[in-house]
Amino acid sequence: MFALKLELLLTAPNMSPITSAKFKNPRAKYNFQGRTCSITGVGSYVPAKVITNADLEKMVDTTDEWITTRTGIKERHIAAQDEFTSDLASRAALRALENAGVTPQQLDLIIIATITPDMPFPSTACLVQRKIGAHRAAAFDLEAACSGFIYGLEIAQQFIMSRTYDTVLVVGAEKLSSIVDWKDRNTCVLFGDGAGAAVLQNRPNAHGLLTAVMGADGGKADLLSMPGGGSRCPATAESVAAHMHYLRMEGKETFKNAVQAMLTAAREALRRCEIDISRIKCIIPHQANRRIIDAVSERLGAKPEQIFINLHKYGNTSAASVAIALDEAVASGRFQRGDLIMLMVFGAGLTWGAAVIEW
Repeated sequence: MFALKLELLLTAPNMSPITSAKFKNPRAKYNFQGRTCSITGVGSYVPAKVITNADLEKMVDTTDEWITTRTGIKERHIAAQDEFTSDLASRAALRALENAGVTPQQLDLIIIATITPDMPFPSTACLVQRKIGAHRAAAFDLEAACSGFIYGLEIAQQFIMSRTYDTVLVVGAEKLSSIVDWKDRNTCVLFGDGAGAAVLQNRPNAHGLLTAVMGADGGKADLLSMPGGGSRCPATAESVAAHMHYLRMEGKETFKNAVQAMLTAAREALRRCEIDISRIKCIIPHQANRRIIDAVSERLGAKPEQIFINLHKYGNTSAASVAIALDEAVASGRFQRGDLIMLMVFGAGLTWGAAVIEW
């Protein structure tokens, strides 16, 4: 009787296949009573205002050549004073919902990954829920810095696989211009504002999100942080004067850790799927620094045509980075249904991750 029940579960028409000749599905042994989780729609939004490297030359002691050579960034989009993280997230969310053919009322859960919420509370996710009219959806924020989008995808996958929810919206959204010290030439050249979103659902006969590797090392939290604004250093005249409410970064150590962490996560994700890098149609790394992307790609053995890069247009948009890039990669036809793609991220915390997805 048990064998018959198991066979029915594995062959039921509404269940996704758990094996494939192309690759191993690492979730298969856990998933025969659950569901797979696929991205069924994507969308992104960036503000209209653009600050170029030439503009920054007038603001701080830097040059276009210096910025381009060290980072690969040429320009970044900056939100207006009356445009907030919830606004960016809402615009990206509505585009992703339209792309998926889903209405806001069909959403069961909204997850917003951000380090620049509109306010400490209520959550930006609740503000987005109100703005897009998703009145029946649960909502919460996720804070894993630049790694937030991949963390969000894995959390959404767990809800869908367990059948707790059917339709989940994950958004990476940042207004980093609000926490950048525009007098610090080492950091102000790096960051921009924007949002990217994905709708996740079960897609019959598809594997979807195959694996998501996540990691963290709190022992290196001081490498990239914003000291002010929390319970440790609440806002005072003194903390504001000391620039405690701006982003701080130890560049060289951050670079070194970023390369190693993304490389380790990517290799583990490939190992779980029992494939090598040549099987990946498109690799979308965190868009923080061209030298980091090149170093990780070279050590993975990836070919240039496998790597999707758009940081020259947007700079580092933290949790929005890979989400915006994913939307642009889809729009440009970089991969098709059934192809394997990989996302790689690294951020403050320190946090990192990699995901392999059958599109």
